[in-house]
Amino acid sequence: MNGAEALVKCLEQENVKSVFGYPGVAICPFYDALYSSEIETVLVRTEQNAAHMASGMARVTGRSAVCAVTSGPGATNLITGIATAFADSIPMICITGQVSSELIGSDVFQEADITGAVESFVKYSYLVKDQNEIPRIVKEAFYIANSGRPGPVLIDFPMDIQKAEVKKFEYPDEVKLRTYKPTVKGNALQIKKVIHEFEKAKKPLVCAGGGIHLGDAATKLKELVEEYQIPVVSTMMGIGVLPTEHPLYYGMVGNNGAPAANRAMREADMIVMIGARVADRAVNQTEVLTENTVLVHIDVDPAEIGKNAGATIPIVGDAGHILADMAEYEIDGDYSAWIKELDGYKKDLKVIRPNHPGYVDPASFVRMLSQKMKVDAVYVADVGQNQIWSCRNHIVRKGRFLTSGGMGTMGYSIPAAIGAKYASGRQVVAVCGDGSFQMSMMELATMKQYDIKVKIVVMRNGYLGMVRQYQHFSLKDRYAMVELNKAPDLEHIAKAYDMKYMLIADMEDVEKQIEGFLSDEDSCLCECLIDPMDLV
Repeated sequence: MNGAEALVKCLEQENVKSVFGYPGVAICPFYDALYSSEIETVLVRTEQNAAHMASGMARVTGRSAVCAVTSGPGATNLITGIATAFADSIPMICITGQVSSELIGSDVFQEADITGAVESFVKYSYLVKDQNEIPRIVKEAFYIANSGRPGPVLIDFPMDIQKAEVKKFEYPDEVKLRTYKPTVKGNALQIKKVIHEFEKAKKPLVCAGGGIHLGDAATKLKELVEEYQIPVVSTMMGIGVLPTEHPLYYGMVGNNGAPAANRAMREADMIVMIGARVADRAVNQTEVLTENTVLVHIDVDPAEIGKNAGATIPIVGDAGHILADMAEYEIDGDYSAWIKELDGYKKDLKVIRPNHPGYVDPASFVRMLSQKMKVDAVYVADVGQNQIWSCRNHIVRKGRFLTSGGMGTMGYSIPAAIGAKYASGRQVVAVCGDGSFQMSMMELATMKQYDIKVKIVVMRNGYLGMVRQYQHFSLKDRYAMVELNKAPDLEHIAKAYDMKYMLIADMEDVEKQIEGFLSDEDSCLCECLIDPMDLV
């Protein structure tokens, strides 16, 4: 057994079913070893999207997904996908080929210091120096990626190590890392303090982040807040922790959030942040969380607690474990008046959008699309105006809402949707703008090659809409570098990739057209014409 075969054997031990990637000479021994394995391979069309596909898979399965690319430009192309996963705490194993060990540092063909390049946005990285250490390294990598606060781990794999003979293969049963012991269970005394504050509070509020999904804690959260009638808002990454139309859910917070949710944050006398970073996109005025408010911050990563806002009661631990511990207590509180007040805000503070006759209204379209999608469908929003229209209007029932929140990476939706579809087989719809579509439209070839059926909506306004909107408000309509013109012709693109195509030009019969778009399992590219001057 050589090093490449040992790595494949380790992936089999970790129950890996597929690898997304792009080959090159420096990773060929690994792919050659995979050729004899039952692990499936998916050839992407550019390396960044291998990471995005792994991200989509990881987010719907809850387990680390794997991508593998060659050295030099292959590895550096992967960087944006790694950074995107790190920003949203997505567990992934990223394998990169590397030049032979004796050549490292010589600036030879396709050499890049990838471990150094990704240092600030991986949980950990390995440069494999001994083929006999591969089982230990892989076991550690999967454990690190999936435990504590999840995230990507990089394994850089020199070509000579891939070819070198492994003396004895033995995959470890357990991981022994002296310096890495993430806290899972919350401090019991701190949890008691939270229960006590709930009983004192008149206007408590739970603000749920992506950590609820990562900790598989949505059911526990739902049970707790339903039992004691505690209202909930979410960050962008927390969308879907409760069904969108749940009576205790008041929407997404932040600059582009729901007015009722932001009002709730300002007026609450107790805010429980669970699995949220308190980042600027969700809370741009941190004094809202600390002035005359009891702030409870629960997060598995101790570095996040107190980083942006000082917590009254900090609790380090896994959201699922802490919510389970909280459920052991009885909370003696009556929040009915607070709920009634928030219900009034939800009714009275709705965003009224102007009419755009002759175009598709994106907000109405997203709501109709959501209602027609299957109950457990996966909706993947890209970045830009389409993301905000999606966040505000998509209706989650028993499905998932995926997007790039922390990094805001354009081009995320199509490859992430491919990964989600490949892993789950559920109905998956990717929604993007015409700018973000052109960043990943080459992956339509991947969909075709592997028969991965994803529905794609392109909200077309001919601009980089979010940047144009910023230039409208902040730069007095000086529109620089944002016009996309009328290319490409999406009907011809669909035809080139043997996909169905649909054009929705206005709101006439839009419901019927959406039904046609979703009517079968085949892939379909749906072009929606949006007013170029529409705003979020």
